[in-house]
Amino acid sequence: MEDMQEILEDFLVEAFELIEQIDHDLVELESNPEDLELLNRIFRVAHTVKGSSSFLNFDVLTKLTHHMEDVLNKARHGELVISPDIMDVVLESIDMMKDLLHSIKDNGNDTAINMDIEPICARLTAISEGKEVASVEVEDKKDIEQKIEELVAQDSDANDSNEEVDVNSLSADEVEAEIERLLKQRKAEDKARREQKKNEAPAAQKESTPASTPASTPAPKAASASSVSAKKESNSKTQAPAAQDKGASNMDQTIRVEVKRLDNLMNLIGELVLGKNRLLKIYDDVEERYEGEKFIEELNQVVNQLSVVTTDIQLAVMKTRMQPIAKVFNKFPRVVRDLSRELGKQMELELEGEETELDKSIVEEIGDPIMHMIRNSCDHGVEDTQTRIAAGKPEKGTVQLKAYNEGNHIVIEIADDGKGLDPDALKSKAIEKGVITEREADNMSDKEAYTLIFKPGFSTAAKVTNVSGRGVGMDVVKTNIDKLNGLIEVDSELGKGTVIKLKIPLTLAIIQSLLVKTQEEFYAIPLASVLETVRVAIDDIYTIEGKNVLRLRDEVLSLVRLSDLFGVKQVLENSDQAYVVVVGAGASKLGVIVDTLIGQEEVVIKSMGYYLQNITGIAGSTIRGDGKVTLIVDVGAMMDMAKDVKVDIKASENSQEKRKKEKPSDYNVLVVDDSQIDRNIMKKSLEPLGIHTIEASNGVEALGIVKSGEHAIDAMLIDIEMPRMDGYTLAGEIRKYAKYRNLPLIAVTSRTSKSDRLRGVEVGMTEYITKPYSAEYLESVVRKNLKLG
Repeated sequence: MEDMQEILEDFLVEAFELIEQIDHDLVELESNPEDLELLNRIFRVAHTVKGSSSFLNFDVLTKLTHHMEDVLNKARHGELVISPDIMDVVLESIDMMKDLLHSIKDNGNDTAINMDIEPICARLTAISEGKEVASVEVEDKKDIEQKIEELVAQDSDANDSNEEVDVNSLSADEVEAEIERLLKQRKAEDKARREQKKNEAPAAQKESTPASTPASTPAPKAASASSVSAKKESNSKTQAPAAQDKGASNMDQTIRVEVKRLDNLMNLIGELVLGKNRLLKIYDDVEERYEGEKFIEELNQVVNQLSVVTTDIQLAVMKTRMQPIAKVFNKFPRVVRDLSRELGKQMELELEGEETELDKSIVEEIGDPIMHMIRNSCDHGVEDTQTRIAAGKPEKGTVQLKAYNEGNHIVIEIADDGKGLDPDALKSKAIEKGVITEREADNMSDKEAYTLIFKPGFSTAAKVTNVSGRGVGMDVVKTNIDKLNGLIEVDSELGKGTVIKLKIPLTLAIIQSLLVKTQEEFYAIPLASVLETVRVAIDDIYTIEGKNVLRLRDEVLSLVRLSDLFGVKQVLENSDQAYVVVVGAGASKLGVIVDTLIGQEEVVIKSMGYYLQNITGIAGSTIRGDGKVTLIVDVGAMMDMAKDVKVDIKASENSQEKRKKEKPSDYNVLVVDDSQIDRNIMKKSLEPLGIHTIEASNGVEALGIVKSGEHAIDAMLIDIEMPRMDGYTLAGEIRKYAKYRNLPLIAVTSRTSKSDRLRGVEVGMTEYITKPYSAEYLESVVRKNLKLG
C-alpha cells in the first residue's frame, strides 16, 4: 500500500510538471503550427500522461487525454491544421485535466468532483473527424436545448398527473409523504434514463462494426493505416527500453527532499551565521587586547577558515532551495493568449531569463503580482488593432517578461509597447478620488505620479471588466512585494509603453544590511534600499514648511532623524556634524540622520513574534556579533512615517549646544566613588577652585546622570573598584558617544600596577591618579583639564 502511495505521489508530481509544459507548448504551437518537432513533443507528453493515468486506473483522466491525443495525432500527421478555434477546445481540455489532477491529489480519485467530460470528448472526436468547431458547438447547443425541452416536458407531465392533488387540503404528514413519493419517482426516472444510455452505447458500437464491412474501397486504406500505426507502435516499443534505461540513469542523479527539511536546514545555517558573526566580534576584541601574541595568528587562520566554510555552506544550502523562475513564467503565455482572444486584441508575450533562479518561498509568492501586472498591461496598456495602426505601430502588441540577477537581488521586468501612462491623467484621477491634494499633485514628479497606480482602490479604467478596473490588482502587487522586502519601479513614456521593475531579494532568510546607531539604539537598514551615505554639517540643513531638507548635489532631499521616527529619547547629540543615510523606494528618496555608521553586516532575519509582529516601520530583528538584538527597518513603511514627523533638527541641535563658561561655578565635575568618605575628600580638595560638584556612588548611577542630560558634565573623577559597574567599564561606555570623546576622565584609584594603568589608557582615561594623593595635586590636575588657568 505504501509503495502504491509513493507511485501516486510520483505520478502527481510528474503529471503537474507535464501539464504545465504542455500548456506552455500549445500556446507556442499556435504561433508556429508547422513546427513538427514541437507537435511531436506535445503528443509524447499527452501520451505519457494517458499511459500513467491508465496504469493507475484513473479512467476519466485517461478517456479525456485519449480524445485529446487523437486530435494531436491527426495534427502531427498533417491531417489537421490547428486553428485558434481548435486550440480553444484543446486548451479547455487541458484545464479540465488540471481539475482532474487536483481531484486525484485531494481525494485520491478522479471521480469525486463528478466532472462530465462527455461534451468535451464529443467536440474533440468531432474535430479529429474533420468537422468544423462552429458546427460542433451548434450541435452541442441543440443537444442541450433538446435536453432542456425534454426536462420541461417531463415536469409538465408530472404536474399534469398530479393536478388532482390539492396540497392545501393535505395534513403535514401527508405533505411529507407526497414529497417523498415525488422524489422516489424522480430518482426512478433518472436511473431508467442512465440505464438506457448505457445500453445504447454498446449497441451503437456493435452496429458500426458490421456496417463498415460492405465498404470495399476504404478497407485497404484502413488496413494500411492500421499496419503503419502498428509498425510505428512496434518501433516505439523497441526504442522504449533504451529510453527507459537512459531515464533511469538520470533519475539516479536526483532525490526528492521535503521542503520542511530544507527550511530546517536554512534555519540552522542562520544560527551558524550568527555564531560566525559572534566569533568575529570576539576575535577583534581579543586581537586588540593581546596584539603581537603568537596564538593570535593561529586564531586568525582558524577564524578566517571558519568564516569561508560557513559562507560556502550558506550558499550551498540556498542553492538547494533555488528554483528556475520558468516555473512561474511558463503559465503566462497561456494567460496572454486567452486575454488576446477575450479582449479582441492581437498580443504576444516574449519571455527572457526563464533560467534565472530564485528561492522557492519567493517563487511561490511572486506569481500573483506578475499575473496582475500582465493582465494590467494587456487591458490598459496594449491598444486595439485599429488604434495601433492609426498610431503607426505594428498590429500585434508585445508584452515582455524578463528576469535577471543584479547583485543579491533578482529583477523582474514587465514591459509593453502600449499607450503608456499619462502622469497628468493619473494626478487628476487621484485628486478626484481624494488620494492626494492639488498641492501634492503640483509638487509631484512624473515618476512619483506613476506610483499612484498602486494606491488602494485607484483605477483609471473607464469601465469595470472581469479583467481589471476595480483598483485592486496593483494594490495587491504593492502589498505582496513589500512583504518580500522588494522594491517596485515604474517608468513610462506616453504613446510608447510602460516598464515595471520588481527588485526582489534572492532569499528571505539572510540579507546584507547597514548597521547604524542612534543614541543607544542599533538598527539594521537593508543594504538594497541604501543609495549612499554622506556626512553633512548641521548648518547645511534647512527647514521649509516644517520639513527638514538638505541640498544634495542637484536635488533637494527630505530629512528625518531615525530617533524621531521610533521615539528614541534625544540625550546624546553630535552638534556640528551629522551622518545621513540616503534610502530609496521606487522613485522616492529620504535622508535618515543617524549618530554613527557601524558598517555593513550580513544579518539573519528573525520574526518579531506574535505580539510584536505589527510594529510599523520594523520588518524583523536579528542578533549582532556581540549577542545583542537589533531591529531591522522596513524602509517603505519608514518613508511613510517620515511624512508625519515635524521636528526642526537645526533648532533642537542649537538648543543643546554648550553654554559658554564665564566663571568657575559654571563648570560641573562628576565625582564617582562607592565610598562616601572618598567622595567627601575629593569634594573638599576641589573647593578652592569654586566649581560645582555632583556625586554618584557607582558606575551605573554615574552613567545615568551623564545620559539624562540634566547637567552638562565638564570632567569626571572615577574610582576603579565599584559595585554594579567598575570604572573601566564606565569609561568605555562614555567614550562610545561622540559628544564625550574629549571629556576629561580622571581615574582616582589604589591600583598602581603597570597593567592597570595600561588598561585605563585603553578604555579612554585621560589621567591616572593613585591613592593616597595630596589635595593640591588633585586640584592642579582638575584645573589643568578644565583649562581654568
